[in-house]
Formats: sequence, structure tokens, C-alpha cells
Amino acid sequence: MKLRVAVAPLLALLALSGTASADTLLIQRVQEEGKAALPVRGQSMDQVKARYGEPAQRLDSRGGQKKAWPQINRWVYPAFTVYFEKSRVIDVVANKAGTGEIGPKPPIL
Repeated sequence: MKLRVAVAPLLALLALSGTASADTLLIQRVQEEGKAALPVRGQSMDQVKARYGEPAQRLDSRGGQKKAWPQINRWVYPAFTVYFEKSRVIDVVANKAGTGEIGPKPPIL
């Protein structure tokens, strides 16, 4: 009887682990691909454009209403989105590769 009680939770964990491993985390893909393919913090807009070409989309800028709120520009490339403060890269976020990938929500338009 003790063996059945001990085996039931183990079987339940094994069943759950099989479904959880089907999802790919965005961070896992980015770590596998390496960061060499992404723009680096501090690069200028011209440097990003020279290396990666024209962005697929330039989103409307945000901020800039007050001096304490710098203007943030966002360029969307197929694999990543670049965030600029004025004309310098402050962050780069990898985009989802597919619907099964778990990662950040799409940018606010």
C-alpha cells in the first residue's frame, strides 16, 4: 500500500513535466543564439542602421514631454526590437519566434 501512495505523486510529476517541456522560453533561444547578433548598448542609430539595415518598422516615439522623461524611439527588426534614448541604444529585446514561444508581450503601438 505504501508503494502505491509514493508512486502516485511521482507519476503526476512526470505527466506534468512532459507538457511543460514542450514550450520554448524566449530566453533559452536567445542564450543559444548568442548575443553577438544583437546591437550593443551605447551604439548610435547610424551604427545600428549600418550593421542591421533599415528596421522593418519604426514605432512612434514615447516620452519627451518633460526634461525628466527622455524621448524613447523604438525600431523593430524581425528578430529583435531596439530601444533608443535620444539616438543611443539603451536596450534590445528579442522578439518571439513563434506562437509556442513564451516571452515578452508585443510592443505597445
